[in-house]
Amino acid sequence: MRWLDRIRGWKPQAAPAADPMAEALAAAQAGDYDTALGIWEPLARAGNGRAQNNIGACFAEGLGVPADRGLALKWLRLAAEAGDPVGERNYAAFHMQGLTGMDADYGIAAEYYQRAAEKGDAPAQDMLSWMLLEGEVMAPDLHEARLWAERAAEAGIASSMTRLGMLYHHALGVDRDPEMAVAWWTKGAVQGDADAQAMLGAACYMGAGTVRDGVAALAWLLRASGGGSTLATPFVGPVRASLSVAEIDEAERRATEPLAGCVP
Repeated sequence: MRWLDRIRGWKPQAAPAADPMAEALAAAQAGDYDTALGIWEPLARAGNGRAQNNIGACFAEGLGVPADRGLALKWLRLAAEAGDPVGERNYAAFHMQGLTGMDADYGIAAEYYQRAAEKGDAPAQDMLSWMLLEGEVMAPDLHEARLWAERAAEAGIASSMTRLGMLYHHALGVDRDPEMAVAWWTKGAVQGDADAQAMLGAACYMGAGTVRDGVAALAWLLRASGGGSTLATPFVGPVRASLSVAEIDEAERRATEPLAGCVP
């Protein structure tokens, strides 16, 4: 084929269209909520569930607009009805918290957490696991609680890692397995979950499911206390009292190291 024929037969490809949702997200992440909302609003009014969710989140947090929980709920309801899993999860969270002049509605919360969880939303899977374990809203189901926690943990949700450790520690729906409990607490602890750090510290102190190590125990317990876990409180004093001054200094040093340097 001659070059002239190639040129005549060549059709320029159109540049890929910009993704307005990505553009809006970039603007929001840069703190430019006016631009983000300007993109989301027509998409939301056209039925885009994620745009509806994002507008609801802005009204909930007062980002680019005055905080208005009534309008937040309106947009989140639309997002949930559109089937957006993030919208379903946030709509559920609204009903867990309750609204001004309204009591919390845990039944609606459970329904929409389940919808989002079934679509793969990991934070919703974590909350559904918790609700199934507690049994205050839904009928307790230890098997389902574990399965949803495993899915959320696989997606990196640290609180589900901690919950799985508790299930194996207390033999809830599974055989008691201290080593498995420690394995899950270690994963959660390295991800920064304060309760996982507390339970891992207690396990290190008692040698339950792991080698007894007072220095490691105190280091994890100090992290947990700093992170607000009350589970660490009963252990910090006894562990500290069991160590030498040099060991306490080492534990305190370890407690300030970046978590990325901890052995998972």
